[in-house]
Amino acid sequence: MAGIGRPEKPVDRTVPARAKLADFLRDRKAEAELTYQQMAQLSNTKEPLSKATFERAASGTIVPSWDTVEAFVFRTVTKDEEISGRLRVTLHRSHDLWLQARRATRAPYFVHKAPDPSLISSRADLSRALRQQHIWAGYPTPGEMARMSGIGELPTSTARRIITGDALPVDPRQTTAFLKACYVLHPTDLEPWLHAAARAHKHDTPWTRAHQAMVQQIEAKRAEDPPDTSSNATVVYLPRSEGRLAA
Repeated sequence: MAGIGRPEKPVDRTVPARAKLADFLRDRKAEAELTYQQMAQLSNTKEPLSKATFERAASGTIVPSWDTVEAFVFRTVTKDEEISGRLRVTLHRSHDLWLQARRATRAPYFVHKAPDPSLISSRADLSRALRQQHIWAGYPTPGEMARMSGIGELPTSTARRIITGDALPVDPRQTTAFLKACYVLHPTDLEPWLHAAARAHKHDTPWTRAHQAMVQQIEAKRAEDPPDTSSNATVVYLPRSEGRLAA
């Protein structure tokens, strides 16, 4: 049968969150009945991924890049996922597992939860909370953060200065870019951060205006798409430069 290949080494379970991601990827490969070599041959990107890259991603010994995890998912899409439209949910699940694995291997042991923006009242509070959110996101590098943002929104040098606590975002747009690069992606999650930033900046007009605009955006979206209590549909938000099905 296609996709059997040679027996794999057991998943490394030294880090449980990392092993959970590896199990998820291996299950997808088995269901798709593909070998790693076949997955590599399916690559149609400018920088094809190798058989070894897919093997390492599902080994449990490392946390692969999100690009690799996303590619793994797309190369193991089942007919059921295509017909039912569950691919968005699958991508959300894979990103959640990836982020948990990254957090488990990068974030300090004492960080147990994301920061609460409602506790922010000063610029110092805002700086600390942004840095803690960066830790909670698994320490994305300044380069990764710049690539996840729009052109000129969050330069690498600026992201680095915010991470080290040497600077704050210069405006609401840069604040939003930083937060999105730390996987605060949904407007309803961004809104309390913008409200907190407005408080920290003593309700300066640009910050207050940005917060009001976000509130209006959320309210307009709710009016346009009222909750469907009869449906189990899931809205998925993924990094803009990476998730090809990002909302």
